Parts: sequence; structure tokens; C-alpha cells
Amino acid sequence: MNIQKDTAVTLRFKVADLQGKLVEESREPMVYLHGGYGNTLPRIEEALEGKTEGYQTTLELQPQDAFGLRDEALVRTIPKSQFPPGVKVGGQLEGRGDDGQTHAFTVTKIKGDTVMLDGNHPLAGKALRFNLTVTGVRAATEEEIAHRHVHGEHGHHH
Repeated sequence: MNIQKDTAVTLRFKVADLQGKLVEESREPMVYLHGGYGNTLPRIEEALEGKTEGYQTTLELQPQDAFGLRDEALVRTIPKSQFPPGVKVGGQLEGRGDDGQTHAFTVTKIKGDTVMLDGNHPLAGKALRFNLTVTGVRAATEEEIAHRHVHGEHGHHH
């Protein structure tokens, strides 16, 4: 079966920076609903359109085609007194950016009585190399299409 709109695609992947340093590797296969549902990066969907199980490719994506450019407006310094006890570097919380949108902020540094937060994706601003292997393609169910994501093993669970 060819990858096309409303197919469930199973992938194994490795993500590295352009110098070859491994950033992430799938332990379990990733499954996404193909066809513009926002379940994976648009350039990945574009590269896989029409392909079949067993297809392998390597994509080099610039930041704007991967996880976006860094937005320094999403870097904040907030008094530690505004956090619950036990706040730690690496911790995450949800907040609103200047644009009114909800962002996940990561605690990047605690210095004295201030906490530094970053609302950028950890890979924002980085050019990345994606090694992809398609390990399965099937027709999505009506329920998956209605919910806009894959259900079941390695997909979304309700």
C-alpha cells in the first residue's frame, strides 16, 4: 500500500544534528496519520507521500522546516518565589507567551532567587538530519480519521 492521505504510517527514525551527533532514536516505532493532520513534520509527510513499506530516506531539514527558529521572547526570568518548592532544572510547566498562545516552558537554570524558563522546543533553531524507515502502511480507520490521529499500539491511547 502506498502512503497517501488517511493512511497510518509506522516509522523507525533517528534524528541527528548535521555534524552527526545523535539527538534522538526511536525505541518503539512511531505511528502517525498521514495527510496534513499535524502528526509529524510537513517535510517528512512530503518526502514519504506515495512511498511504501521498506522505504528508507535521509532528510536534512533547516530549523524553519523542523522545530522552528528560536524565539527569544519565549525566554523568561521569573522570581523563584512564584514557583512551588522543589522547582528543578529540566522541570516543565505550561504558560502563555506574549502572543497569548499556550507554551510548554522548561526550567533551564536556577540562579539565586530567579528561575530561567525557555518556551522554545528543545530542538528549535537546529538544522537536523532525519533517517527514516517505513515499517508499515495501512488504511486508517474512520475513527482515527475523525480523531485526526492513529489509535492503538504505538499510536494514541484514549
